[in-house]
Amino acid sequence: MKVVIIGGVAGGMSAATRLRRLDEQAEIIVLEKGPHVSFANCGLPYYVSGEIAEREALLIQTPASLKARFNLDVRSESEAIEIDGSAKRVKIKRGQEIYWESYDSLVLSPGARPFIPPISGIEADNVFTLRNVVDLDRIMAFADKQQPQKALVIGAGFIGLEMAENLKRKGLDVTVVEKAPHVLPPLDEEMAALVEGELLKQQLTLLTGLSAVSFKEGRVQLEDGQELATDMIILSVGVQPETTLAKKAGIKLGLRGGILVDEHYRTNLPDVYAVGDGIVVKQQITGEDALISLASPANRQGRQVADVIAGLPRVNQGSIGTAIVRLFDLTAATTGLSERQAKLAGLKYQVVHVRGNDHAGYYPGATAVLLKLVYNPETGEIYGAQGVGQKGIDKRIDSLATAIKGQLRVADLPELEFTYAPPFGVAKDPVNMLGYVALNVMEGHSEMIQWHELESALGNGYQLLDVRGPEEYAGGHIAESLNIPLPDLRQRLSELDKKQPYIVSCASGQRSYIAERLLKQHGFKVKNLDGAFGLYSQIRPDAVVKGN
Repeated sequence: MKVVIIGGVAGGMSAATRLRRLDEQAEIIVLEKGPHVSFANCGLPYYVSGEIAEREALLIQTPASLKARFNLDVRSESEAIEIDGSAKRVKIKRGQEIYWESYDSLVLSPGARPFIPPISGIEADNVFTLRNVVDLDRIMAFADKQQPQKALVIGAGFIGLEMAENLKRKGLDVTVVEKAPHVLPPLDEEMAALVEGELLKQQLTLLTGLSAVSFKEGRVQLEDGQELATDMIILSVGVQPETTLAKKAGIKLGLRGGILVDEHYRTNLPDVYAVGDGIVVKQQITGEDALISLASPANRQGRQVADVIAGLPRVNQGSIGTAIVRLFDLTAATTGLSERQAKLAGLKYQVVHVRGNDHAGYYPGATAVLLKLVYNPETGEIYGAQGVGQKGIDKRIDSLATAIKGQLRVADLPELEFTYAPPFGVAKDPVNMLGYVALNVMEGHSEMIQWHELESALGNGYQLLDVRGPEEYAGGHIAESLNIPLPDLRQRLSELDKKQPYIVSCASGQRSYIAERLLKQHGFKVKNLDGAFGLYSQIRPDAVVKGN
């Protein structure tokens, strides 16, 4: 069996090495048009700041090491320029040499390329993208020679913000421009607000709801007319499948030009497969077509396509899109559908927020964890989750991603058993608490109102009741709220009007839930502000007043 793999890195190299482990006799050829066939592209931004000190640490394998360990014929700087599906051969260009290579099975792992918007002046020497080691070398060479003082990052997704952080750590004055209304568009607005707060604390300049329209002589003009001076520009406005070769070969394309494959990664050409960032996958929760450009799915797909070629019964079950980013002292992560995506998909959904600690509050160093759950309020199906905090976000979102993949329901979350000791967690983990809170809503014990619904509810006659202590209340509260501390509430019920509907709030939602249950059982109409004052004050700081 002779297998040719076009493209290395995650998908291609996973396919090649897995296939070798399954078949010692197979002839395996890997074609990579660039100089590096196996590198840590997710680590590239951290070399910019020096957090990763050695460039060689980013180069995971070389053609020589892959030959020695796996007996792979790895050909770098060899570009596949044509596929002849009927003759089962590939035309390859290496320098001035052009030749054909036959195959029994062909695997395409072309990846994705940075999207380059049609902006005037975008070809300038100080405009960069970051997708591979060659891009990184260009950026570092420019920085070493020109010693830039100001950097502009266009695009506030995961890679854009990682670059913004590392350029700031390198000592540059950094501005971030994002067309969406908030940074990290995969997150919902209220979760992204915490990230924006951290970036502002670190003295980055954020401009959201705007796009760049031209680059000229060290200045960038934005669509609202303002001009920004900058020494270098990083473009990070998304990626698109690199499918030029596939299209030329007559391979069917789908969503945004991605390669269409079946559940076994087969294209419409016989014995031609495709994996990685270049293919259309199924969003596992909705079943809709999606492009999910992440390392973990690409590695999994590469392994699975090798299994398929070797005759093992592997099926691509789809992806849910799980991602994480560290930004200075904060971590943000997401899995599955956001609230916005659930709404656009026409799903019946409910959301709840839980604020807890990464480990026991009485043990030194505890920090806040904010989690959000998106779920079906009738069936308990988990659609997605998001988390923001300093520590412990990774294991919570990983747990929730596993729950989604394992088709667990809301009622299963309280049953999850996590390791617990004071330095590591809490007896009732925030993931457990998500389940408890969501179950309370599903079973009718609690009725939530979301942060974006509060203003309208207050305008329609609801009274906001804050049950925090007087010192907490004086330190900051929502205007025109009534303060009755929870320990005093039973004794002060006479101060409340049963004809008046109330919204209860505290710092995190725990005390307000107790107040909600108390008041409802005394005949009051009550809703609980999900996420409470702690969340609302971070999203709407202008609505917070101090004093009694």
